[in-house]
Amino acid sequence: MEREKRIRVDGTNPVVLFGFNDTHLRIIEERFDANIVARGETVLIRGEETVVDQIEKVLKELVFIVNKTDSLSDRDVHTVIDIMTSGTSPELAPEELDNVVLYAKKDYIKAKTPGQISYLRKIRANDIVFAIGPAGTGKTYLAVAAAVASLRKHEVLKIVLTRPAVEAGESLGFLPGDFREKVDPYLRPLYDALDDMLPAEKLKGYVERRTIEIVPLAYMRGRTLNNAFIILDEAQNATSMQMKMFLTRMGANSRAIITGDITQIDLPSRSTSGLVEIQDILVGIEGVGFQYFEKTDVVRHRLVMNIIEAYERFNGEPNG
Repeated sequence: MEREKRIRVDGTNPVVLFGFNDTHLRIIEERFDANIVARGETVLIRGEETVVDQIEKVLKELVFIVNKTDSLSDRDVHTVIDIMTSGTSPELAPEELDNVVLYAKKDYIKAKTPGQISYLRKIRANDIVFAIGPAGTGKTYLAVAAAVASLRKHEVLKIVLTRPAVEAGESLGFLPGDFREKVDPYLRPLYDALDDMLPAEKLKGYVERRTIEIVPLAYMRGRTLNNAFIILDEAQNATSMQMKMFLTRMGANSRAIITGDITQIDLPSRSTSGLVEIQDILVGIEGVGFQYFEKTDVVRHRLVMNIIEAYERFNGEPNG
């Protein structure tokens, strides 16, 4: 049932709240499929009854942020919508909104450690970001969350997730089954991250329409990816030539994140890791960022950090 409601936003800077040329209101309209008109300090909302109620909650939260910080970005608007439409209170201070990456199926995903916060800032500031560090630091998980958020905000048209299938010798030809059955075991960690962030039916639709592609690195050759968010996972197992091949797949309006742990290289001894080499090749290039994680950034089970430290002691590595 459609309804119309007027909401007063007295005492709030309407220019900041509504955005330049009402861009913030246009974001809300698109996300909720409603009609919103601002007249002075009054907002007129037309739409389905439940939608109007949701928009009212979003506006009240945005008013709170503006009154607290006197600022509001498009990203803040998207984040508040994601959180408020979950049916739960965001329980976030306004200054924490900048660390939120994505609202997932049951909760919001945000940068938690200093390393993760720095990582998120570099993702927002650069077209290519390399994330290097131990397991459990959120390198891949936050990269996938950033890609889903970018897709949801229509900043890109597709997501491409890839990783080297070193364990299968890359060719995969000797394995039984069709293509998907061959590669799924090696790409499972990427599916696991997406499963946390998208409803099953929506993820299935994205994959069927190839809005989200998950492919082995060997199958990236010869492609040009425009308007895409591209993630290379386990990049320490990409050779020098594969790394160059991957980076040169980027087309217009595309972004890339490359993640890996240079202490876990599975390549034959005669092969050079592209992730190790690239740190010298691309140093100082504008638009390319490097984020190095420490074991203090581990956000998995509390024992993971202890395990990493135990291995460092066993191998005589510096305990930094």
